[in-house]
Amino acid sequence: MTTEMQEIAITEEKPLLTGQADTKDAELAARILLDQGQEHSIETPHGVLHVTLHGTRTTRRPAILTFHDVGLDSKSCFSPLFKFEEMQEIVKNFTLIHIDAPGQEEGAAAYPAGYQYPSMDIVAEMIPAVLQFFNFRTVIGVGVGAGAYILSKFALANPDSVEGLVLVNIDTNARGWIDWAAQKLSSVTSSLTEQILSHLFSQEELSSNTDLVQSHRERISKASNLVNIELLWKTYNSRRDLNIERNNTFKCPVMLVVGDQAPYEDAAVECNSKMDPTTTSFLKMADAGGLPQLTQPAKLTEAFKYFIQGMGYMASSCMTRLSRSRTTSLSSSYSMDGSRSRSRTLSQGSQGGQMPPSPSQTMEVSC
Repeated sequence: MTTEMQEIAITEEKPLLTGQADTKDAELAARILLDQGQEHSIETPHGVLHVTLHGTRTTRRPAILTFHDVGLDSKSCFSPLFKFEEMQEIVKNFTLIHIDAPGQEEGAAAYPAGYQYPSMDIVAEMIPAVLQFFNFRTVIGVGVGAGAYILSKFALANPDSVEGLVLVNIDTNARGWIDWAAQKLSSVTSSLTEQILSHLFSQEELSSNTDLVQSHRERISKASNLVNIELLWKTYNSRRDLNIERNNTFKCPVMLVVGDQAPYEDAAVECNSKMDPTTTSFLKMADAGGLPQLTQPAKLTEAFKYFIQGMGYMASSCMTRLSRSRTTSLSSSYSMDGSRSRSRTLSQGSQGGQMPPSPSQTMEVSC
């Protein structure tokens, strides 16, 4: 078999328009990159990070940078959301950068006994090297749980590098003595897998032993890098308080997301109370459990689209049938110039295609 292929000239009776062919080729290339991704091992001042890049490396827009929770990796935490059909309208226009915390990627080798795992602060300090590696000046961060905390640390330390934050299940507080004692007791009475499941899922989900809970229980318990997962779990439980207050908060638009029965519902509500109301949106999702990006990707996708659109990166004409066809009403409260104004209800069925609240408005939504 020869190593070269012959060129065959084919004349079409009705050839495709050049623009159509280019568009189809671009969409096909984008789909391949999105599905497979490009894996990189990036050296940072504090060690190596496993990073997966999806899409073309265009720096004209900020990259969407994700960071997963404890007990998950970038694939198990974000693939269902970013491969969701309606999300493609966003991802085809942005580069996705998925970071795995040290030693947390699928198939990672177990750390040796006595290994000193980096603190949450140190992990956050590893992120600038990733941006430099891909030549991105700014990002829109999407973090869940521990990943939300890490991205928050990064944004507070590097405000010029972050244009927006989506924080799912955020807890900005350090563990108090009561929480510390409860965790110590749990470590004696429950396996590591069950402790992490209690962190990821609501009590209702755990009691019902849903298929999602079962699949993650099996995945975590059989993980070859379970030692690494335990190290990250202990590190997260030793986190420091972020000390967020109205006069000491993020410099970018923020969307807080939590399920209405999630383990960190109270923590997210408390965080929202400390945020600047002129730049913060709070989304409490019904029937979403502990991991809304897995159980309610449609709702989260729609909220993310409005968030991106409010930042000026998606025109209203780009909104898909999701926002035009859904009739779910979102009860919203707005704050203009820092002061409370009237409340109103937006029906997505009738308001689809219109500009959502800008990042300078607070939107508290239950859906």
